[in-house]
Amino acid sequence: MQAVAFSLPRTIQQAHLLHLHHRLRARVFSDRIDVTEGCETDSFDRLRPTYVLAIAESGALAGCARLLPALGPTMVADVFPSLLRDGQLHAHAAMIESSRFCVGTALAEGRGGSLHEATLTMFAGIIEWCVANGYTEIVTVTDLRFERILARVGWPLQRLGEPKKIGVTMAVAGTLRANADTFLRLRPSTYRSELSPLSQAA
Repeated sequence: MQAVAFSLPRTIQQAHLLHLHHRLRARVFSDRIDVTEGCETDSFDRLRPTYVLAIAESGALAGCARLLPALGPTMVADVFPSLLRDGQLHAHAAMIESSRFCVGTALAEGRGGSLHEATLTMFAGIIEWCVANGYTEIVTVTDLRFERILARVGWPLQRLGEPKKIGVTMAVAGTLRANADTFLRLRPSTYRSELSPLSQAA
């Protein structure tokens, strides 16, 4: 499985992948947020984020996430400040926000282990992109189930506040370390990327 990253799509293929990513977001988050014509977008998509995508060998989109510098507008600071201990995100230049993380777990390719290969590919792709671009810390909002998944793979979330119910979800904000050691530990054996030479470090 391959990880790719881009901001503004530069090819027809990237534009198609970006459209599929908005459709995947709609399927995953339809019970929590508004979906228009089968796609999910919000105001943060207008800020030229970087999208990290996991692509199956078949070419199908397997997962996606959106990255934005934490010093600018972010979901955790502007939408979910109630999840932060003092209501403030103490961001720095080496911090980036990951949001709208989702994986198409119905995809047959990548099944078989305790965790879908697309999930590990997304973890590795996000970390690799962060290391290649000088980011050392990822801030995110997730639910308690996903927090347990992160702990299980050895990438524990450092909470920035206590969990709270947001809509139908028990949500929590926290940070994750981004470094080469974590990347090498989490990447699946079939991992490939177009992000940087880091994936060839081991």
